[in-house]
Amino acid sequence: MPRMTETAIKPVHVVGGGMAGSEAAWQLASAGVPVILHEMRGVVETDAHNTDGLAELVCSNSFRSDDHETNAVGVLHQEMRLLDSIIMSEGDANRLPAGGALAVDRDAFSQAVTARLEAHPLVTIVREEIPALPPEDWDSAIIATGPLTSESLSASILQETGEGELAFFDAIAPVIHRDSINMDKAWFQSRYDKGETEADRTAYLNCPMDEEQYNAFIDALIEAPKTEFKEWEDTPYFDGCLPIEVMAERGRETLRHGPMKPVGLTNPHQPEIKAHAIVQLRQDNALGTLFNMVGFQTKMKYGAQTEVFRMIPGLEDAQFARLGGIHRNTFMNSPRLLDKQLRLKSKPRLRFAGQLIGVEGYVESAAMGLMAGRFAAAERLGETVTPPPETTAMGALIEHVTGGHLDTGKGSFQPMNVNFGLFPQMVAPSRDEDGNRLRGKAKGVARKKLMAKRALEDIVGWRDGT
Repeated sequence: MPRMTETAIKPVHVVGGGMAGSEAAWQLASAGVPVILHEMRGVVETDAHNTDGLAELVCSNSFRSDDHETNAVGVLHQEMRLLDSIIMSEGDANRLPAGGALAVDRDAFSQAVTARLEAHPLVTIVREEIPALPPEDWDSAIIATGPLTSESLSASILQETGEGELAFFDAIAPVIHRDSINMDKAWFQSRYDKGETEADRTAYLNCPMDEEQYNAFIDALIEAPKTEFKEWEDTPYFDGCLPIEVMAERGRETLRHGPMKPVGLTNPHQPEIKAHAIVQLRQDNALGTLFNMVGFQTKMKYGAQTEVFRMIPGLEDAQFARLGGIHRNTFMNSPRLLDKQLRLKSKPRLRFAGQLIGVEGYVESAAMGLMAGRFAAAERLGETVTPPPETTAMGALIEHVTGGHLDTGKGSFQPMNVNFGLFPQMVAPSRDEDGNRLRGKAKGVARKKLMAKRALEDIVGWRDGT
């Protein structure tokens, strides 16, 4: 059928200007479909955001691994690049040294996404709160209000779906001024010197602990006063973003095998001594003046945070640009409520995207915004599009949130990061290219490479309609 002219195309409404909403708006406008992007920040503030910029990063400034050969999130990065993602293009343009990861200057990144959307002739940004499900005359809308969806909109969604609310806690790590870190004790090094450039190989600041210091630190974490939640107390944590003190309560060695593991690092100040535990900090802005504490999300009260974190060697005089905090995330029972096009089954004019549908992570949220935007654009243009195959990272995530999850009872659906466990599996080769037999870890890496290669080939085929 002939393609409609832009003036004849009704706009699609996108509610929420975070990672998913910004990406959805970009995909719609890039397809020639007018967009009205509704963002309440600037009129109504949240407990977690600091600015009114679009795509503001709240928890961390890392998009995690950028390895598209053996890591599922790296594959997702590459798929998004192949689909003209604004989040990935601006992430790449505003990246900071982070070893094999993709970390970004959070302020520059948000400003760049905001500027590109504001400049697009088919995008209209309206600063207002949408307190309930969109009105009937919005015949196509994407709700991407994220983990901080307002109580009134949440209540409206629950009333429509008849579901009980699902929620989990999400904690934020502190950010420290670089010039307050004692470099007589700390040093720059990425784990296993990973990275292709010197900046990547020295992307992290490391603070070592001996066994006595570590045990004293664990005791302080456990004993420190914590935020009280009252009506939130029955809300579970998402395991991918546990507060540091919750991990400490699970066992004294938990942190040494998690964010404080001492492997792959050598202290140049005392190369002959192996650290018992190591705290890592990652660059948080392009100037290199701010560093965030990797994996140190916390629910400790502010006074306790400064006292406990200054017990870490190298951080005795640390000055904090931002202390840690905690907020509640919400998400839908998407396998029951959404179809494969991310439409609400009871109201197909409404699509949902981002963390609200049960994906976890910046990139995963943006990816679902990308898909929702493409689905809505095709529908508006009278075209037919099916979800990407499950062999792709995009398709695997859609399958998880719309049916791949095994429902084992009330509350069994939980947020999920992209991982190779969501992909249809492949048989690992028995030998490498030189004919050597593959065993153990090497065999697993070879299998991941095959799955990654298949995913990228299949997303290009889906994009090109072949």
